[in-house]
Parts: sequence; C-alpha cells; structure tokens
Amino acid sequence: MLEYRVEAKRVDAHGSMARCKDAEVRLDTDVNDRRDAFNPAEMLLASLAACMIKGIERAAPVLKFHFRGVEVRLHGMRQDAPPRMSEMDYEIVVDTDEDDRRIELLHINVRKYGTIFNTVPPQPVCPAGWSERAELPALQIDCWFTRFDTSSALSTRSE
Repeated sequence: MLEYRVEAKRVDAHGSMARCKDAEVRLDTDVNDRRDAFNPAEMLLASLAACMIKGIERAAPVLKFHFRGVEVRLHGMRQDAPPRMSEMDYEIVVDTDEDDRRIELLHINVRKYGTIFNTVPPQPVCPAGWSERAELPALQIDCWFTRFDTSSALSTRSE
C-alpha cells in the first residue's frame, strides 16, 4: 500500500502553500480569488489530469503504445448548494500514429488503473424526486479521447 503526505500552510489572507517531497504549490485560498494560484476545485482537476498523464506513461510501455505527446483538458461545474463539483468532463489529446482500437485500449487502462480517476468515479445522476435528505447525486464525468497525428494533422474525437 502506498502512503502520501502533503502539508499546507496559510501564508496570508490571500494564499497558502502546499508542500510534498521537494515540491511546493501555491494555493488560491483568497476569498476574492487570485490569478497566480490554483483554487481547490482547480487542484482537483489538475490532480485528475496528472493521474491520467501518469497512467498513460505507465501503460504505454506495457502496451507498446507509441506516442509523441499528450495533453489533458478538463472542465468542471460547481453547484452552489451544497457546494460541490457536480460535473466534470475531460478530453485527452494524444499525438500518435496508433489506430483507434489501440487508443481505446490506452483509454481503458487510464480509466481502470488511475488512483484519482477511481477516487472520483463517474456515476449516473440520481433520479428526480429524491428528497433533500436522500443521498446526493454522484459526480458525472464525461470524456472524449482525441488522437492528434502531427504527421497528417488529423484530429479524431470519439465519445
């Protein structure tokens, strides 16, 4: 079992710092927002993106999947009451010559073995008519996996 430790400390009324190993990340904990740091929702999205990229890095050698680059784009929606991320969608852009079947195999591995991905799993929204005391609807995650082949400048999108 792996264990992780992160420490975060308030710097001032405008921000905080998180530390882990030899790394630091500036956090937006200002109630008025700041442009030079990640707020908590953005950190969640960044964690999910890092998880997907790391998953690709781990799966590619095992699958003998060749790629030149990868980019993950995420979008989240926050509801106000109660405050929570209600929706997230992502697009993974892979610069590769691999065919669509191999790209889907890589995507399956990303979804199956990602620690953060499995911590915030996609689930259907609960049916309408549930009382406020009932369990809250689960987070919905939609995805697109895009192949971008720089040799032919072709982009494909599948859901």
